[in-house]
Amino acid sequence: MPDIPFHLWYRITSFGGAGITLPLAFAIALWLAVGYRWKLAACWLLLLGAAIGIVTATKLAFLGWGVGIRELDFTGVSGHAMLSTAVYPVALFLMLLPARPAIRFTGVLIGLFAGAAVAFSRVVLSAHSPSEAITGCITGALAALIFVRIAWRLEPGRLAAAPVAVSLIVMVLALHNVHVPTQRWVTHIALKVSGHERPFIRARWKASRAHHPNAALVSQTRDALSSFVPHQA
Repeated sequence: MPDIPFHLWYRITSFGGAGITLPLAFAIALWLAVGYRWKLAACWLLLLGAAIGIVTATKLAFLGWGVGIRELDFTGVSGHAMLSTAVYPVALFLMLLPARPAIRFTGVLIGLFAGAAVAFSRVVLSAHSPSEAITGCITGALAALIFVRIAWRLEPGRLAAAPVAVSLIVMVLALHNVHVPTQRWVTHIALKVSGHERPFIRARWKASRAHHPNAALVSQTRDALSSFVPHQA
């Protein structure tokens, strides 16, 4: 792990919060609608919405019903990793749209790297497991790259680069420390839908594996069957 103070990791991880990435995503959509057409803006929001839906569904499944993958320590796709990996590549792509394709491509790669840095910070800060951070990066990167592929041949002169870049950069700096309690909202929804009084928690969920009734039944059944199997010499 890089020798970086924890307070810097917290600063890195805050760049993936919904308080900054969602307004940035809507700003991108607004610029697309103004400079090009509303269908392109809708396409971007639809792709991002699908990625958000995947994150939300996995979190609801775990918090409400304890659905996850214990072997991978997976309790839900990382929202920070997904949002940062989806939004920053598209933001840089839009800023660099008038530039040569090689520069645009480099901007997209830098955006993906920024998202990966946020994902790594989530693991360092023990907010997510590696599997959750990786799936977040994959989900966000797919949304970003699909949109970039669709918009790659846009006419570059429709939007002036300077206003787009200044507006998006100012938004990132202004909203860097804004916190949106998305986890609390998702937890509230999970409890309402599942009817449970308390959400599932990672530590208790992992510890309960050995004591789960189904696990015990499977173990007993396996032992009983093995007693009827003749041992080889």
